[in-house]
Amino acid sequence: MLELIGGIFALLGSLFLLLASIGIIRMPDAFNRMQTGTKATTLGSLLFMAGIAMARPEWSGKMVLLMIFILFSNPLSSHALARAAHKYGISLGEKAVCDQLGDDQRESVEESGEEPS
Repeated sequence: MLELIGGIFALLGSLFLLLASIGIIRMPDAFNRMQTGTKATTLGSLLFMAGIAMARPEWSGKMVLLMIFILFSNPLSSHALARAAHKYGISLGEKAVCDQLGDDQRESVEESGEEPS
Protein backbone atom coordinates (compact mmCIF):
# COMPACT_ATOMS: atom_id res chain seq x y z
CA MET A 1 0.00 0.00 0.00
CA LEU A 2 2.83 2.40 0.85
CA GLU A 3 4.41 1.70 -2.54
CA LEU A 4 1.17 2.70 -4.27
CA ILE A 5 0.97 5.98 -2.34
CA GLY A 6 4.66 6.60 -3.10
CA GLY A 7 3.99 5.98 -6.78
CA ILE A 8 1.14 8.49 -6.75
CA PHE A 9 3.36 11.09 -5.09
CA ALA A 10 6.13 10.42 -7.63
CA LEU A 11 3.62 10.74 -10.46
CA LEU A 12 2.33 14.06 -9.08
CA GLY A 13 5.92 15.28 -8.76
CA SER A 14 6.59 14.30 -12.36
CA LEU A 15 3.48 16.20 -13.43
CA PHE A 16 4.70 19.35 -11.69
CA LEU A 17 8.11 18.97 -13.34
CA LEU A 18 6.39 18.63 -16.73
CA LEU A 19 4.30 21.74 -16.05
CA ALA A 20 7.47 23.61 -15.07
CA SER A 21 9.14 22.72 -18.36
CA ILE A 22 6.08 23.85 -20.32
CA GLY A 23 5.95 27.06 -18.28
CA ILE A 24 9.60 27.81 -18.97
CA ILE A 25 8.92 27.56 -22.70
CA ARG A 26 5.74 29.66 -22.63
CA MET A 27 6.69 32.52 -20.30
CA PRO A 28 7.54 35.85 -21.98
CA ASP A 29 10.71 36.96 -20.17
CA ALA A 30 13.60 35.65 -18.11
CA PHE A 31 12.13 36.67 -14.76
CA ASN A 32 8.83 34.87 -15.34
CA ARG A 33 10.71 31.81 -16.55
CA MET A 34 12.80 31.80 -13.39
CA GLN A 35 9.72 32.08 -11.21
CA THR A 36 7.92 29.30 -13.05
CA GLY A 37 10.93 27.05 -13.00
CA THR A 38 11.68 27.60 -9.35
CA LYS A 39 8.22 27.16 -7.87
CA ALA A 40 7.13 24.20 -9.95
CA THR A 41 10.46 22.35 -9.88
CA THR A 42 10.77 22.81 -6.13
CA LEU A 43 7.32 21.34 -5.51
CA GLY A 44 7.78 18.68 -8.19
CA SER A 45 11.13 17.57 -6.80
CA LEU A 46 9.81 17.48 -3.24
CA LEU A 47 6.78 15.40 -4.23
CA PHE A 48 8.89 13.07 -6.35
CA MET A 49 11.40 12.49 -3.57
CA ALA A 50 8.61 12.01 -1.02
CA GLY A 51 7.21 9.33 -3.30
CA ILE A 52 10.58 7.62 -3.52
CA ALA A 53 10.94 7.78 0.27
CA MET A 54 7.53 6.12 0.68
CA ALA A 55 8.16 3.45 -1.92
CA ARG A 56 11.66 2.68 -0.66
CA PRO A 57 11.78 3.33 3.12
CA GLU A 58 15.48 2.43 3.30
CA TRP A 59 16.21 5.57 1.21
CA SER A 60 14.03 7.91 3.26
CA GLY A 61 16.93 9.45 5.22
CA LYS A 62 18.74 10.43 2.04
CA MET A 63 15.54 11.71 0.46
CA VAL A 64 14.76 13.91 3.47
CA LEU A 65 18.25 15.43 3.34
CA LEU A 66 17.90 16.10 -0.39
CA MET A 67 14.44 17.59 0.13
CA ILE A 68 15.75 19.98 2.78
CA PHE A 69 18.63 21.00 0.53
CA ILE A 70 16.29 21.65 -2.42
CA LEU A 71 13.79 23.49 -0.23
CA PHE A 72 16.43 26.02 0.82
CA SER A 73 18.79 26.20 -2.16
CA ASN A 74 16.36 26.36 -5.08
CA PRO A 75 14.49 29.58 -4.11
CA LEU A 76 17.68 31.19 -2.80
CA SER A 77 19.64 30.56 -5.98
CA SER A 78 16.73 31.70 -8.14
CA HIS A 79 16.50 34.94 -6.17
CA ALA A 80 20.23 35.56 -6.57
CA LEU A 81 20.04 34.90 -10.33
CA ALA A 82 17.05 37.22 -10.72
CA ARG A 83 18.80 40.03 -8.83
CA ALA A 84 21.92 39.57 -10.94
CA ALA A 85 19.88 39.57 -14.16
CA HIS A 86 18.10 42.76 -13.08
CA LYS A 87 21.37 44.44 -12.16
CA TYR A 88 22.89 43.36 -15.49
CA GLY A 89 20.00 45.03 -17.30
CA ILE A 90 17.89 42.14 -18.56
CA SER A 91 14.59 43.78 -19.46
CA LEU A 92 11.17 42.82 -18.19
CA GLY A 93 8.50 41.56 -20.55
CA GLU A 94 6.38 43.90 -22.66
CA LYS A 95 3.34 43.43 -20.43
CA ALA A 96 5.18 44.18 -17.17
CA VAL A 97 3.27 46.78 -15.21
CA CYS A 98 5.98 47.96 -12.84
CA ASP A 99 9.56 47.37 -11.78
CA GLN A 100 9.58 47.79 -8.00
CA LEU A 101 13.23 46.88 -7.62
CA GLY A 102 14.24 49.44 -10.27
CA ASP A 103 11.97 52.07 -8.70
CA ASP A 104 13.48 51.44 -5.26
CA GLN A 105 17.01 51.68 -6.62
CA ARG A 106 16.24 54.96 -8.44
CA GLU A 107 14.68 56.45 -5.29
CA SER A 108 17.69 55.53 -3.16
CA VAL A 109 20.08 57.07 -5.72
CA GLU A 110 18.00 60.27 -5.86
CA GLU A 111 17.91 60.53 -2.06
CA SER A 112 21.65 60.07 -1.73
CA GLY A 113 22.43 62.51 -4.54
CA GLU A 114 24.77 60.06 -6.28
CA GLU A 115 25.05 59.65 -10.02
CA PRO A 116 23.30 56.50 -11.33
CA SER A 117 25.68 53.77 -12.43
